Amino acid sequence: MYEAEISRANPACIVFLIDQSSSMRAAMPSTTQSKQMAVADAINSMLRELILRCGRGVGEVWDFFHVSVIGYGAKVGPALGGPLAERDLVPASALAQGRIRTERHTQNDVLPDGTVTTHVTESPVWLESAGSGQTPMCEALNHARRILDGWVTEHPGSFPPIVLNLTDGESTDGDPAGPAQRLRSLGTNDGSVLLFNLHISSDVATPTYYPCTDAGLPPMGAKLFSMSDVLPPDMRDTAIDLGMPVEQGARGFVFNASMRSVMLFLNVGTPS
Repeated sequence: MYEAEISRANPACIVFLIDQSSSMRAAMPSTTQSKQMAVADAINSMLRELILRCGRGVGEVWDFFHVSVIGYGAKVGPALGGPLAERDLVPASALAQGRIRTERHTQNDVLPDGTVTTHVTESPVWLESAGSGQTPMCEALNHARRILDGWVTEHPGSFPPIVLNLTDGESTDGDPAGPAQRLRSLGTNDGSVLLFNLHISSDVATPTYYPCTDAGLPPMGAKLFSMSDVLPPDMRDTAIDLGMPVEQGARGFVFNASMRSVMLFLNVGTPS
């Protein structure tokens, strides 16, 4: 299980569930950047990475991935902007053409001899930061289930869909365990939907990476842990390659995530 090859005939599907509640306006630990901005930057970077993985030839993007970005806060629904606004699910080729804008940043590098060089980097933007309302996590999980119900029927031979839930708080519309279980009951011939969860802290605290048990976690952390699937072998190997001591049976769950943790989580949770 969880061994299906990703191809145009059998693409992978990745769903990002993004907490956009008012508490996401708070700053990340040890920085002035807000949680909503840090998550938006990380998602935009990952979307760019997924497109690069799908690149074949000059300007050609093959649809190895189908992507959904769902926000939940004052409302629940598609979170991409620009040409992709209000679309629940888009293939990589549409994503490549559907950015809102491209931001340019000037960066200085110091060479070994002390010479300073300047170059301009470009960062595509698909997702704008947002933070208002409460945390309707149950509705977000149900929305993801509706999207994936049809997708798994159309792609029975594909790698199972992956849902990455990034949040900084508890669900405000009920216990998310039931909606999470119903979502995880969907699947392809290669296995059930994988749900991974990342909790973002406003406090300076040591992150907990991919634990095997909920020992030492507060109730909210234990709840998210119980909703998280065990990492398949390839993803566990990716986590190890990224320098994390991940044991057999580790779940796709991070608690008290820092800025660096968010990006590591996205890299571990997306198939290559």
